[in-house]
Amino acid sequence: MKFKMIHENYNVQDLEKSLVFYEKALGLKEIRRKEATDGSFIIVYIGNEESEFELELTWLADHPDKYDIGEEEFHLAFRTDDFDAAHKLHEEMNCICFENPDMGIYFIQDPDGYWLEIIPERR
Repeated sequence: MKFKMIHENYNVQDLEKSLVFYEKALGLKEIRRKEATDGSFIIVYIGNEESEFELELTWLADHPDKYDIGEEEFHLAFRTDDFDAAHKLHEEMNCICFENPDMGIYFIQDPDGYWLEIIPERR
């Protein structure tokens, strides 16, 4: 029996703000969307050509409060082919929340507080 990871879900407060962030910060674009006929939710799958894996952003009409994402001990990681350019972009976006120079990595934070690890290509 085999299992293939296909997506991870993040619930978001402001879907449009999140879509803008993920496209600018990581080049992720909308692949498809599902909208409830009663307006209770919108689900948008985002991704890029680098992987089949998708991030599912879910907006719920009945969740007006900020999401409690715990102690930020979980994260999604992205490998980049241009670490310096990525770091410069994320500095300009003011979204870097933690750096570990000894490991050669850093983390950015999305509008809802989710941490995203940025890793250079290892050669």
